This record gives sequence, C-alpha cells and structure tokens, in this order.
Amino acid sequence: MIAFSQSKSSVPPSLADYPSAAVPSWLSPGSNSWMLTAATLVGLQSVPGVALYYAGLSKKKYAVNSALMVFYAFAAVLIIWMIAGYNFGFGKVTLDINGYGILGTPAPAWSGIYEASQTIYGPSNTPLDIPTSTYIFFQFVFAAITPVLLAGGVLERMNFKAWMIFVPFWSLLVYSPVAYWLFAGGWLNQLGAVDFSGGYVIHVDAGVGALAAALAVGPRLASDRKLEAHSLPLILAGAGLIWLGWDGFNGGDPGGATIDAAIAVLNTNIATATSAITWILMDMAFFKKPTLVGATSGAITGLVAITPAAGYINGLYAIIIGIFSGSIPWLALYKLEPKLKVDDTLGVFSTHGIAGIVGGLLTGVFAEPAVTTYIDPGLRGALYGNWYQLGIQAAAAAVVFVYDFAITFGLLKLIGLFIPLQVPPQDLMVGDYALHGEVAYSELLATLPSSKATTEEETKEEKVVGKKKKGNEE
Repeated sequence: MIAFSQSKSSVPPSLADYPSAAVPSWLSPGSNSWMLTAATLVGLQSVPGVALYYAGLSKKKYAVNSALMVFYAFAAVLIIWMIAGYNFGFGKVTLDINGYGILGTPAPAWSGIYEASQTIYGPSNTPLDIPTSTYIFFQFVFAAITPVLLAGGVLERMNFKAWMIFVPFWSLLVYSPVAYWLFAGGWLNQLGAVDFSGGYVIHVDAGVGALAAALAVGPRLASDRKLEAHSLPLILAGAGLIWLGWDGFNGGDPGGATIDAAIAVLNTNIATATSAITWILMDMAFFKKPTLVGATSGAITGLVAITPAAGYINGLYAIIIGIFSGSIPWLALYKLEPKLKVDDTLGVFSTHGIAGIVGGLLTGVFAEPAVTTYIDPGLRGALYGNWYQLGIQAAAAAVVFVYDFAITFGLLKLIGLFIPLQVPPQDLMVGDYALHGEVAYSELLATLPSSKATTEEETKEEKVVGKKKKGNEE
C-alpha cells in the first residue's frame, strides 16, 4: 500500500487520472490552489463574517435585516458579475482615450471556453498562470464585499426592495469601473497609481458610498440614532472571520503562490494587531475604558489601511500604518462624523473610507524597492525619492471619492422616484418581524404587543375560541 502511494505521487500531473488538457503548460497547480483557497477565505469574510459582525452591532430588533442585507448583496453581485460586471472591470478595453483604458466591455463571462482559458485581463492583456474561472471567482468576492460593507451605512432603516435594486446597479456602475482603473491596469494605473488589494477599489468605494447612501436614504428614527451593539459574541465571531479571511484578501492579490503573497499576509496581520491595540489605547485615553467593540473596530481599520500597501512595504512600515489606522479613523469617527450630521449607522465612512485613504497615501510614502521587486519592480514611494507616487495616490483617492459619491447619490435618488428608500416609521418601530416576518430572538415577539405578530396570534386565538364556542352551542 505504501509503495503504491509513493508511485502514484510521482506521476506527473499531465499523466494523472484526468484528461491532459486539464493541466495545460501555462497552468500552475500551486498558484491555482492558492487562488481558489484565497477566494474562499475572502468569501467567508462576507458570509458569514460581515453578516455576523453587522448583526451583532445592530440593535436586536434589526439583527435579521442587517444579516439579510449582507446575504442578499453577496448573491446579487455574483449574478451581475457573470452577466456583465467581470468583463466591465477586467475585460478587453471598450473605451480608451489616447491609449488610457477607461472602461472594459460589459459582456457575459459564462462561456465554457472562456472560463477554461488562461487568465488574461485588462487593457494591457496581463497574463496569469491560472484559469479565467479562478480569477472570475477571486475578483467576484472582492466585488461582493464592497456593497456588503456599504450596507453598514444604511442599516436600520433602508427599504429592502430598494436595496435589492441598488446593489446590482451600484456594483456595475461604481465598482467595475473603479476596478478597471486601479486593479486591471486602467488609466489611473497607467498614470502610476497603485492599490495593492483594494484600499481604494473596495474600501474607499464602500466608505464613500455609505456616506452618500446615508445622505440619500435619510436618517434613522430619532429613537434609534445610537449604536447599540446587542451581541458581543456575534461581533467577535464576525471580526475573527474577517481578520483571518483577510489573509486571502491581500495574500491572493499577486495572482499566485509567490514570495510577495507571503509578505502581504505577514504585513496584513502586523498592521491589524497594531491598529487594534492603538484603538484600545485611544478608547482608554478618551473614554477611560477599553472595549471589545473598539478593539474589533481597530482591527478592521488596520486591515483596511494595510490593504493598498500590503505587498509593497516591509514589516516596520506595517506597524507604522497600524498606528495611523488605529488613530486617524478613530478621530474621524468620534470627532469628524458627528459634525457631518449624516446618519452613517456603523461609521463605515470612517472605518473604511478614511482608513482606505490613509493606507493609500502611506503606500505612496512607504513603497520599498526591496519588496516591490517581487510584484512591481521599480515602484518606490516618497521615502525612497519618488514624491510623484504620493501625489498620484492623492489624486486617485480624489477621483474615486468624487465619482463614487456622485454615482451612489444619483442612483439612489433615481431609485427613490419609483420605490421609497426608507421603511415606514411604523414598521421601523417593530423591526425585523414587520420587515421579514421573522425575528432573531423569539422573546422579541413578547415585547411587541402592537406588532403584526401579536395581531396574527390574537386572530388565530379568536378563530379557535370561535370554533369551540360554536361547537358548544351546537
């Protein structure tokens, strides 16, 4: 038996028990394995990671609604991604200006021949040694988590029907174009801007989108305008999945099992740990007590800020980025956002938008040639004499901010002409049962005497009593 196992392991992949076409010369089985694993890790960040995290941060009566908004967005993005989103964000150029790629081609990505072919993406036809199907899936989970995160800005009041329409259109009109500009080699990349794994494409998009959406949808009920995290265990479970899932988030960006993938994973965890501790210290300095919600918030901002820089810097710079990400977004959340007078439910603008911008700018400062040689030879930051890099990082942040805000706000206002963006106040008073006919905790039914649940139960009881009375009379 041992001898058989040894001889079987020595069989070349091309001679194993499947067609030789399954392992073409361009395919790296190791890279393909890692990319499929990384994609699954990123998917787990959304479902169940963010779903649990947002449900725990929400009020008890909105736990189902918060989780369902996340779950729906994850599913809806995959459909639009296959119909048009992937090729709009990573396909052949359909619009360019003087050679600068502006938009991809919004075409379906479901052809069997196409899915089995070697990954070649963007305006410069960049090749990877993995199948296109792997890359479609890997980029999908990034596309999905972006509106998933955005949802945190409009929880506890947005009409679910409006959300159902908003998500696919937003993904196609906002996410895919920005991905083309900064992931696929489009015009911002061509000008020199870099975003290692989505500090701008995912997190600035989500954060600024949340700000615009909160403004367009309007505030929560006055009685609800306070963060009341109802389940710390859910928050911790969700945050843990998000943190470790981020190893796939940043570790998969090189497109294979490379040295840079390992560097990115290590930097991701260094910055996250530093940021979590920094946020705890900020809480202790200003609020006198460390909190679990604060610690997880700091971890999230660390993950966000390291994302645009993860594969371009060394471990020391990851610590410095963690310090900035644990303090600047903290100040934005508690000092800046209250002055904006916009009801961003979970502070997504600060924890993702501001943190993403911080990380993107610091990428322009710290990008180190000794590290970038493994992913983008020649890239260097201001600390290494290239001040242009900092300038183009700032310009890219401004472009994403303005484009995202304008399209998000305009899209929601357009949807609002046909469907109310907010849930009626009487339903918000009830929460999940009025919105979805179910609750996360059965004891909630007993606390809602005026809800539909009570009415329905009373109606059933009246019918039973009526039948018994009629039977007795007969």
